[in-house]
Amino acid sequence: MCDDPTLPPEVRRALAEYRDLLDRHGPTWGEDPIMYVRQMDVDAFMTDEATFWLTCVLRAAELHPGATDDELAARIVDLDFHRIIRDVLGGQVLDNLGALRVTPGGVTLDARPRAVIGGEPVATHLLVDSTRAVPVVVKVDGAAHEIEPGGARIVAVTGAGSLSVDGEAVALDGLTRPARAARLRLRAGFPCRWTVVGEHGQGWYPEGAPPNRDADRMPYFHGDDLVLDVPAEPLTVRVTRGMEYETLERAVAPEGETLVELTPARLYDAASLGWYGGDLHVHLNWGGDDVGTPAQAAALQHGEDLHVLNLVAGNVSSDRVYDREALEHWAGQDLPWSDATHIARMGVEYRNDVLGHLYAFGVPVPPERYHTGFLGTVDWPPNSAACRDLRARGAIMGYSHPFHIPMREDDPPAAALTAGRNCSARECVADAALGLIDSMDVLNHSSIVTTAIVYRRLLGAGNVLAVTASTDAMFSFNRRGSQSSPPGWERVYAKVDGPLSAESFADAVRRGRTFATTGPFLRLDVDGHGPGDTLALDAGDRVTVTAGTIGPEVAHVEIRTAEGVIAAGPPDRITAELTVTEPTYVVAVATGPRNPRSFHLMGSYAHTSPVYLDVGGARVAREDDLRWCLDYLDAYEERIRAHARLETAGQLDDHLRLIEDARGVYRARLTARE
Repeated sequence: MCDDPTLPPEVRRALAEYRDLLDRHGPTWGEDPIMYVRQMDVDAFMTDEATFWLTCVLRAAELHPGATDDELAARIVDLDFHRIIRDVLGGQVLDNLGALRVTPGGVTLDARPRAVIGGEPVATHLLVDSTRAVPVVVKVDGAAHEIEPGGARIVAVTGAGSLSVDGEAVALDGLTRPARAARLRLRAGFPCRWTVVGEHGQGWYPEGAPPNRDADRMPYFHGDDLVLDVPAEPLTVRVTRGMEYETLERAVAPEGETLVELTPARLYDAASLGWYGGDLHVHLNWGGDDVGTPAQAAALQHGEDLHVLNLVAGNVSSDRVYDREALEHWAGQDLPWSDATHIARMGVEYRNDVLGHLYAFGVPVPPERYHTGFLGTVDWPPNSAACRDLRARGAIMGYSHPFHIPMREDDPPAAALTAGRNCSARECVADAALGLIDSMDVLNHSSIVTTAIVYRRLLGAGNVLAVTASTDAMFSFNRRGSQSSPPGWERVYAKVDGPLSAESFADAVRRGRTFATTGPFLRLDVDGHGPGDTLALDAGDRVTVTAGTIGPEVAHVEIRTAEGVIAAGPPDRITAELTVTEPTYVVAVATGPRNPRSFHLMGSYAHTSPVYLDVGGARVAREDDLRWCLDYLDAYEERIRAHARLETAGQLDDHLRLIEDARGVYRARLTARE
């Protein structure tokens, strides 16, 4: 709860301020209404984010024929998102969104009736969809909303409220239906993630639990030996505990109090092998329809059996840095619910929407700067300044959700540089060359495939980077696709020496002893060495490479070097004999169909950090990858010159100097090959 008396006073005050912002402004919390802030108003009704944004682009192109990609990206913020939701749904009603259809012939209410126990009013939303050629006035509980001809508006409503269209009352009894009361007691023997769902997808929760929905729009909550009020009618109960456990499901028809005992079995035990899984980018608060609390984070971390949780302080589109007070109080300390196998820390998301967003884990002292480029301010200094500052303070850093659009292996680097201010990791190729980042979140909520392609290009160009994973989960959103899914549905596993701690985990990431996954445990061995290791070889030496997975849902495993795929096969075990003639690296990649433990549309995926194969003391530096990185820097310089907000020639010079320093590194590696 926001008023938890055990919390530090400054954290309690901050949570109270967030509650006030939510009450006054709704899900945007009063943030500057840039594109992704405007999206917050409709996140809860977005069934297909890709279709939503495609519809936005097509609508902007229709309104602005001949506009460039950058111009279209800037125009999307001006669209009527309520109309876009109407168009994407195409007449569909949701469990949380009915439809009030206003036609020339009359008014109809279309909704999935929600079960009500004891006559309690149910809060929900209606999409007012008008096909009339004239404006109409819809009143909800006395508040008037004018709907333009052919327009749409999403309005909040309760089953006990009042609704009228142009003065004519509309009955709301179709929103609810009465149900007899029953109770469920849920028991697993340890904290788990539970789902209780009934007719029309209606979710049921224990008292006080936030009404969370995951990317599949399924309700969930965490704990053990929980009691909740439910209707006395058929329900489905599901239980799991993160990616290392199976998912169990049972149909029940409760009467009185019904005990449901379900204990999910382990699929694998990574910690017993010295591997610990972490999510390096999770928000307590970032706008949304709730206020995230430390108690909620504790329940989710233990209920998902997530070994390492990095709760990042960061801004949205204005100056306020959410959860900064928590970082300032707990910086460098384990959060109170941590134990021997569950470590939680406060970290940082450093943000610029032109240069990219970075996570920082293991922050012992808060930074002086958390963001640049918001509220019309300059895109300066380069992100490299934050990298130097935070890493000097002891943090590890990497780019989160780096790339957003599909890309092929042989596409030119400019294909990764999307239009608009959209948090793509545009500066990453420069920062990697200069050794300013420790990792890249190859697994993320955006384009894993594109990020993996760029990551392997960076490795092939001689950069040392660990593969990591971040979900960008947000506790303050109950429904926001993958970002309202529980943290840890993607994880970076790090091979830790000795007991788990924030320091030992960060050290393992820094050394590249990692793989990232949506579920499968992925193994890579090169003559007895694993990810992060370096083998010193001579030309003509031969090595044996094996790769395989533990856990279900993998269809295909690849062994790749800097030159591409050298072996592929079924998931249990594949082997390749490699004669090394020049420096290279070896990684393993696993893919498979969508699984219930992952919330990424592409399905199951895992990727290791490399084993480096040095030859004659030289590290891999492929000409093709080096020239790709140089071409990327040329395209990046063009974007900085054209789109970065800068006030002085000196600010531009700082960006250009960074780019030129990175070029110097890649050119020197090219020269060393000759």
